[in-house]
Amino acid sequence: MGAAGVAAGALAYGWMAAAKPARDLETPDERARGREADTPVQIPPLGWKDIALRVYGEIANDRLLAVAAGVTFYALLAIFPAIVALVSIYGLTADLATLDGHLAAFSDVAPQAGLAIVREQVARIVTKSDGALGFAFAFGLGAALWSANAGVKALFDALNVVYEEREKRSFIALNLRSLAFTVGAILFLLVAFNAVVVLPVALEFVGLGHSAELLLKLSRWPVLFGCVMLALTLLYRFGPSRRRPKWRWAVPGSLLAAALWLGGSIAFSWYAENLATYNETYGSLGAAIGFMTWIWMSVIVILLGGELNAELEHQTAIDTTAGAARPLGARGARMADEVAD
Repeated sequence: MGAAGVAAGALAYGWMAAAKPARDLETPDERARGREADTPVQIPPLGWKDIALRVYGEIANDRLLAVAAGVTFYALLAIFPAIVALVSIYGLTADLATLDGHLAAFSDVAPQAGLAIVREQVARIVTKSDGALGFAFAFGLGAALWSANAGVKALFDALNVVYEEREKRSFIALNLRSLAFTVGAILFLLVAFNAVVVLPVALEFVGLGHSAELLLKLSRWPVLFGCVMLALTLLYRFGPSRRRPKWRWAVPGSLLAAALWLGGSIAFSWYAENLATYNETYGSLGAAIGFMTWIWMSVIVILLGGELNAELEHQTAIDTTAGAARPLGARGARMADEVAD
């Protein structure tokens, strides 16, 4: 289809939208569905029922499982350059020999076979000489970050599908934003790894040495949940190519996705260790298949949270986007510009 065809289609769509009679969103039935909700908690139960049904339908309409599989492919291509970048930066702040031990902190939420693959790559990089690592940092860090950046851009594309948007950002703007997320994720891991070392020492210093281990065990899961939820909220707010939603409209999906990811990861890790037969079925590829499946499930959960946020915005006629309030059709975000039937 040429440019003229695209333009004609757009004009036809605009004519049909204009010809559609305006709905009265102030009737008792519409109000009972949350058309005047300014926050997600103001949506009545009938509105939540509408949202749940639409989210269920959008899983098929948006081909969520297939889209997640595409993101998984790019994530697998990006993960090893990301490891190179992580190890290169980590070597500037701590002893590389301790990195493998810090990876054990993820043993409860990631399959052991997948962690084994990551540890193998870490060991391969760590065994290089100091000069090689310096060369990697000086000349290879940029390339590694750029390669890892592809996985984040794939996730942005998937969120555009979820929010029914097309990519409108320029090449430079898109890559600057995705690189910011990539670098931010790596820096977060660096802080987390160093906290594993610093926290016990700090607790010992203030006289909580005997209680330190118990405190760390009890606080690990709430802290992890909070960090994942914060990361997802940022992703939902800044990832899609649209006018940003207000913070409160990005939180419900983050809450759902963080809970599903944490619970699902623990369950899948147990399943992969005790019941799965990946090695028997796939032979030497078993570990890679298990790791890939875990990433795929993680992406599905992230996109599901995005679907919830999108349909929440779709439920109300109140402007859900950041900044000054705008009328329907002028908000720069399709799910905020239209009210669901």
